[in-house]
Amino acid sequence: MAHWIVVTDLDGTLLDHRYRFAAAEALIGRLEAAGIPVVPCSSKTAPEMRRFRRIAGLRSPFIVENGGAIHCQRTDLRWSPAGDHGCCDGELVDCLGLPTQSLLPSLAALSQDLALALEPLVEMSLDRVVALTGLAPQAASLALNRQWSVPFLPPANADVMALEQAAARRGLKVLQGNRFCHLIGSGCDKGLAVQRLRQRWLGGESRVLALGDSPNDSAMLDSADLAVVVPGADGPHPRLLPAIRAGRYRLAAAPHAEGWAAAVAEAIDS
Repeated sequence: MAHWIVVTDLDGTLLDHRYRFAAAEALIGRLEAAGIPVVPCSSKTAPEMRRFRRIAGLRSPFIVENGGAIHCQRTDLRWSPAGDHGCCDGELVDCLGLPTQSLLPSLAALSQDLALALEPLVEMSLDRVVALTGLAPQAASLALNRQWSVPFLPPANADVMALEQAAARRGLKVLQGNRFCHLIGSGCDKGLAVQRLRQRWLGGESRVLALGDSPNDSAMLDSADLAVVVPGADGPHPRLLPAIRAGRYRLAAAPHAEGWAAAVAEAIDS
């Protein structure tokens, strides 16, 4: 039982679009008590992750900004990684991504390449971020504290695959999430962060159960021993359907925390 590690996306997966996860709270407590780590792996920033971990009662490492960095508490010796790492705000930090300030000019270049208005989150007003995300102002301010990624709002008619290809030509990645696309460095994504977590932090021994809901979770799902897609209210994301149909990903039976909890309990208990 303790050989499992649960790696999970947050928004749209464990959290619904009002940021609630009550249906999974009891199970998360049970996993913590059993020594099964629940590792959030999200596009959220480190300050957002710290807030969520306090609310959820988690102690495990966390992966921020679509794999930009892995954080853990310096005082928790169970998670001290092998190799080089930095320190920040009382945490060990294993950095994989490119700094946000070096990515912003690349987003401007992509806008020119494709003749598209690609609006970065970090240049929006707080009121606009609140309106787009439904976050309270204090929580929205945490979402603006970017270190390793540039979330941006593409036009409604934008071809996301063309965006991905244009970014690849510049040696970068564009990942599609639910509300935003995300520009990140080519040396990081959620899957690479999970591999790093296994190799440098866990010694490669644990089995990974990964749960996600959108295309920016694909690399994380592909890196897992068991991958679960948590559907939204209208079903799973269309770009994840081929892997579900091929049997590479399981499909949870219900959206958000309810489906998350049922899928995790089934995997762990079996």
